[in-house]
Amino acid sequence: MSEAATRTRISPRPWIGLAIWLGYLVLVAAIQAASGIRYDTWNDSARDLFLGGGVSLIVASIALVITTSVLGWWGPALHEDHRSRHRWPLIAPVLAALAVLMNLGGTDWGAYSGAFFGASVVLMLVGFTEELVNRGLLLTALRSRYTEVWVWLISSALFAIGHLINVALGASVAATVPQVLTAFLGGTIFYVLRRTTGSLIWAMVLHAAWDFSVFAAGVGDSGDLVSVATLVYVLAGVLAFASVAFVIKDADRGARAR
Repeated sequence: MSEAATRTRISPRPWIGLAIWLGYLVLVAAIQAASGIRYDTWNDSARDLFLGGGVSLIVASIALVITTSVLGWWGPALHEDHRSRHRWPLIAPVLAALAVLMNLGGTDWGAYSGAFFGASVVLMLVGFTEELVNRGLLLTALRSRYTEVWVWLISSALFAIGHLINVALGASVAATVPQVLTAFLGGTIFYVLRRTTGSLIWAMVLHAAWDFSVFAAGVGDSGDLVSVATLVYVLAGVLAFASVAFVIKDADRGARAR
């Protein structure tokens, strides 16, 4: 268990993290389903994007702030006691950031209205909610029992599996399965970013920027850069997967030192 985790109000346990992960999915899915707006039509209008996705993220953000405060887990959820000694794995998050810029460069900004832009900004809360759940609270809970390789694998796998709720919300299976696989690689990118910087904040920012850029590129007629951006993001995920062993080894070494 990390040094910060020993100072929490409620001791971290794997079941608590799993309950938070499941509760978050149920809450978000229930609110989005109640809106009556299919996931694959969010980009149709600012109203559909805000009601279909934005409202659920606002509610979930409030619920997560309350939950994290009650548990007293802000410290271990947001910060590493000992970040990775290796900095070169940052190449994966840097490539992911480049993919974000490529998406934004290929976006048809002329098709954007002020209202749609506002709804898109609200959607960036996904960076806060999904990172706090998966690589914040769930990670903290898993570290109370499992070695770091299992912490990375379980948290990344559950992050990916969570995207399956999109099928229940109207997305096609054919479109969702690749999204799940990409999410596992993306989860590894964000895990590497947390371990190398020592903070979850940067992962929240990158996650929010990526999701924003994906929805932005889906408005109007996107340019050729968008297709290339997807390939660059997948490449970043593959590089993160190839380098994750180095940041895991550093985490295990820090745990033994404590």
